[in-house]
Amino acid sequence: MVHAACIRSEQTRSDPMVDLLILVLFLISGAATGWLGVELLPERLLEQTINIDRLRLVLSGLSACFGLLAGFFFQRLRQRLMQQVRTMPTDLLVSRAVGLILGLLVANLLLAPILLLPLPFEVVLVKPLAAVLSNVFFGVLGYNLAEVHGRTLLRLFNPNSTEALLVADGVLTPATAKILDTSVIIDGRINGLLACGLLEGQAIVAQTVIDELQQLADSSNAEKRAKGRRGLKLLTELRETYGRRLVLNSTRYEGSGTDERLLKLTADTGGMLVTADYNLAQVAKVKDLKAINLSEIVIALRPEVQPGDELKLKIVKQGKEDNQGVGYLEDGTMVVVEGAREAIGKRLPVVVTGALQTPTGRMVFGRFEKNQPTRKSSKTTEHPPANPR
Repeated sequence: MVHAACIRSEQTRSDPMVDLLILVLFLISGAATGWLGVELLPERLLEQTINIDRLRLVLSGLSACFGLLAGFFFQRLRQRLMQQVRTMPTDLLVSRAVGLILGLLVANLLLAPILLLPLPFEVVLVKPLAAVLSNVFFGVLGYNLAEVHGRTLLRLFNPNSTEALLVADGVLTPATAKILDTSVIIDGRINGLLACGLLEGQAIVAQTVIDELQQLADSSNAEKRAKGRRGLKLLTELRETYGRRLVLNSTRYEGSGTDERLLKLTADTGGMLVTADYNLAQVAKVKDLKAINLSEIVIALRPEVQPGDELKLKIVKQGKEDNQGVGYLEDGTMVVVEGAREAIGKRLPVVVTGALQTPTGRMVFGRFEKNQPTRKSSKTTEHPPANPR
């Protein structure tokens, strides 16, 4: 799978030969325009010219320079369009293409009477100028209209789809694509979130993430190698389970690291970055990008513990302060218990006194109640998980 993704990435990168061919064609076209354009100059000016061949050379040189500049502009425009096409959703791409075609069709229908008019030779350039301007104007107009109202075209392509009708009417908002970070793939919990339906829309895996997983899998460090192989295995399972819903984005963005490239991909696609890295999620929010930290989802799904609740908690180690013991809830939440330092290894009745929410998790505080009668409700916890948070 990684090999196939790398092949697709090589095919979508800008080819230097194509860029050179574009510049050469624009240069030759500009020079030819200047050479042949001498015939379109007014006869009075030609009669005053002593050396017409030298005038041809001057005009050809100037036109070649303008053609080269136009070639550079077209080259950058082509690269930008290709990048947008590779990352653009299919429905939006189709609607924009249809809008562009309809705009060009209207432009040429309006041009037909003008092109049939007999015009004097002095104003012969009016026809091609009108053709260019009208095609550009109506093409851009159709493109922009399709971008704003393109969702309504879903009715034409699939009128029986209830979801398409709701999206077209604005009642239902289309699901945002989710860009998966390396950390969230190695973590493995993304599979459960997708299976439960908590993360809707397409799941996009960037080429830089695949490259990083491959580097980890080929590492000489045993721990890194295990993480890389686990991540690649998870991607294979997701591909087999969800099929086309898992999208491999082969665009190679420029940047100093994986995080910077993922932020660029998120900005280009307008999707939501899913990560287990708290700092990366904060940087994305600073840049006004949609991002969600996997730990925030886990914290939101944890059962609430309110002050006054009684827990049957096993004390597993001593706390930092004197007379403190530490236990864990079933979800891995750490509970600091006052007066339980000497009860390590025992299960005690603990009354919750408060909770502290931190960016990396939650911490609960309680106190050990000696000879505390059983209250109307109590919660019993088992041993802490293998990797408590």
